[in-house]
Amino acid sequence: MAQLRVAVDVGGTFTDVCIFDDDSKTMRVTKVPSTPHDPMIAVMNGVERGEINLADVSLFSHGTTVATNALITRRFPKAALVTTEGFRDVIEIRDGTKDDLWDAYNDVPGPYIARRDRFEVAERIDYAGNVVTPLDEAKARDVARLLKKRGTTTIAVCFLNSFANSSHELRMREILEEEIPEATVTTSAEILPEMFEYGRFNTAVANAVLAPLVSGYVNRLATALEEGGYKGDLLLLHSGGGSMTPRMVERFPVRLAASGIAAGAISAQHIASQCGYSHAVSLDMGGTSTDISLVADGEVRVTQEWEVEYGHPIIFPSIEVLTIGAGGGSLAHIDIAGSLRNGPQSAGADPGPACYDGGGTKPTNTDANIVLGRLGTDLAGGAKTLKKDLAAKAIMEHIAEPLGMGLEEAAEAIVRVANANMADAVRLISIRRGYDPRDFALLAFGGAGALHGVDVARELNIPAVIVPPNPGVTSAMGCLLVDIQHDLSTMVTGLASEVDTADIEQRFKELEVEAEARLRHEGVTGDQAVLQRLVSMRYAGQWRSLVVPMGSDDNALHTAIEAFHQQHEREFAFRNDEAPVEIYQLQLKAIGKTPKPNFEAATLEPNAEVSPIENRQVYFDGEWHDTPVYQRETTPAGSKIQGPAIINQLDSTTVVPPQCRAEIDEWLNIRIYLED
Repeated sequence: MAQLRVAVDVGGTFTDVCIFDDDSKTMRVTKVPSTPHDPMIAVMNGVERGEINLADVSLFSHGTTVATNALITRRFPKAALVTTEGFRDVIEIRDGTKDDLWDAYNDVPGPYIARRDRFEVAERIDYAGNVVTPLDEAKARDVARLLKKRGTTTIAVCFLNSFANSSHELRMREILEEEIPEATVTTSAEILPEMFEYGRFNTAVANAVLAPLVSGYVNRLATALEEGGYKGDLLLLHSGGGSMTPRMVERFPVRLAASGIAAGAISAQHIASQCGYSHAVSLDMGGTSTDISLVADGEVRVTQEWEVEYGHPIIFPSIEVLTIGAGGGSLAHIDIAGSLRNGPQSAGADPGPACYDGGGTKPTNTDANIVLGRLGTDLAGGAKTLKKDLAAKAIMEHIAEPLGMGLEEAAEAIVRVANANMADAVRLISIRRGYDPRDFALLAFGGAGALHGVDVARELNIPAVIVPPNPGVTSAMGCLLVDIQHDLSTMVTGLASEVDTADIEQRFKELEVEAEARLRHEGVTGDQAVLQRLVSMRYAGQWRSLVVPMGSDDNALHTAIEAFHQQHEREFAFRNDEAPVEIYQLQLKAIGKTPKPNFEAATLEPNAEVSPIENRQVYFDGEWHDTPVYQRETTPAGSKIQGPAIINQLDSTTVVPPQCRAEIDEWLNIRIYLED
């Protein structure tokens, strides 16, 4: 009987593989170099390196960067947009905003489909769904024949008010498919039945250009797994924190555009729950960047709009992840005003930090940590030797001497600037959202998260830091913890006090029919299917709305209104119970429950004695400290360690500064408590 659950997370440098054995309740991990030219090669290499017999696998889950990388690099197939006459330039005009308001020369990147590939057809439907101008089918067919002549088979159809009546878009798709049988056509109403055309058009365009790339990759991987003996569905992690089968990826590939970064947030939610925390901040620090997300009241925070590039929004519910350029390879430098900066530029894997002796000569966070003694000279269990003298030379030449500082002082300053950058990002995702970081625990993972986690927590007065058992592959573990999930919506606008509750109920039932059909299409039936109703609300006259849960009982609407007032007060520090509340949109989350690993707790050894493998001089707060170094793999559950201390393991290093104490809990997490 198949007893293995496998999760694969593809990163920029490494592809991480988690293998959970249902029989022994044990997890093992492996890493292989990523293969950017074809990520499937790294996935299958990970299967081979992990000695996985695919016939023994009951679930194979995958977080992929294929869609994200395609949007970043813009390596798209030839694509076209067909739109309402007069609205050819909606995706180029956008909403008129700029990422940097004061930089007149910083232009927003152009749309995913160039103007020469955007075509107009006469048609018009009003806001209520009434046909004002019938679709000009003769012109529509001319456009289809022109696209066929040009060899274009990837097409987005975006008509102005299709959210209210999609008949014209559907007919346009029929014409395109009649003239170009091999065409892949995306309609905006199917992807996002929402009022505002800029976000809807751009989301549909992104879906269209990704369709051939993503579905091709997913289907090739599914076939390779099947040929290897895997009998189940390949599950793909999507941006909303759920998963999809290849059948649904073919329809909604844009949902994979934040697949990779969502996995870490899912893991953080699970680990925080294990440790008894309903509020947690995750700090996923890798070699180039740090991903920060928030768990509040046991749920990961979700945003309704996000983007890979500024000015090109994707309007799908997505786990809110803030990414900044702070990683082990982030470069320290002095700016034009003479101030010390850290990132976002990175040394990357090639040439890498100076201490790698790969040709890099500029100082990074890794170089600073090795000079301070926080990192040893062996990396990944001795697979790579770091050269402290090269790190010291880079810091002296580029930072210490220009600023008139000593070596250790400069190295500590580099680390402090990096920590301040990460702390500022945490403030943006917590305080700016109405949450107090002092009520949270900090989960530090990724290859470098445990090096910096306690210092970042101290900046924010966060009382506890949790380091998972395998920090370097924690994101991959998140792929094992997700359910199949779809997000559906429909526009319903009007004052909550005046809406017809029977109409609201009917609209939800229509969404539920579509949701159940999607779940059946993915093999989900019966008790495995869970439907959750949500409603988007705002005070009348507002532009932005907030999403709150909505039940199905007689008082559901009143309960939702009170939930809206409470959420508005938390996020914006005020509420107005007398102001009329407006409904903007109904949403439905369709969840197909998948079996989860049954993790087994270790037996605590309250009086466990743990001995250091060595003592090392480590620099903290301007002084050198004689610091014990422990090996995590031989430190049992129940162990207690007083800072200062360093805890080594294969994929990460944990720093326990002075005035801190660490404990290994029953789940083998390191819990670090900051003492006053």
